[in-house]
Amino acid sequence: MNGFGALYTKYAQDVYHFALYLSGERGEAEDITSEAFVRAWASSETIRVATVRGYLFTIARNLFLQALRKKSRHVALDENLHDPQASPYVQFEQKAELQAVLAGLQKLSEIDRAALLMRAFDEMPYEEIAQALGISLSAVKVKIHRARLALTTIRNA
Repeated sequence: MNGFGALYTKYAQDVYHFALYLSGERGEAEDITSEAFVRAWASSETIRVATVRGYLFTIARNLFLQALRKKSRHVALDENLHDPQASPYVQFEQKAELQAVLAGLQKLSEIDRAALLMRAFDEMPYEEIAQALGISLSAVKVKIHRARLALTTIRNA
């Protein structure tokens, strides 16, 4: 341990400065320096005296790169992040409203329901709806208007 203590005394400042220049943060440089010496001490390889400084710098650099990879995998969360999912109460209200609209759609005649759905969901032009249903353009507009009014009164009831 005496030999290792001498190595630490001789090279700790150099490894610390190297780690500080790499990371730019004192705390991280201290961690890298400590870990570099722990790994060097725990290593089963023999350290050649002529390359001890380079060996410690290599360990420090690898630790720094490892820390960078870990940081790149972690993204800071926005503190103002809200849950995009609606609360259970809002979900219940939405489900009830959907059920009311579906029930209201079933009360419409088939041709009125078809005209409204073609316009609302498929964004089909009135002319194409008229052709598909075999009715006049003005009849399509009237049917869609009346269907919307009927659903609005059903929803508000």
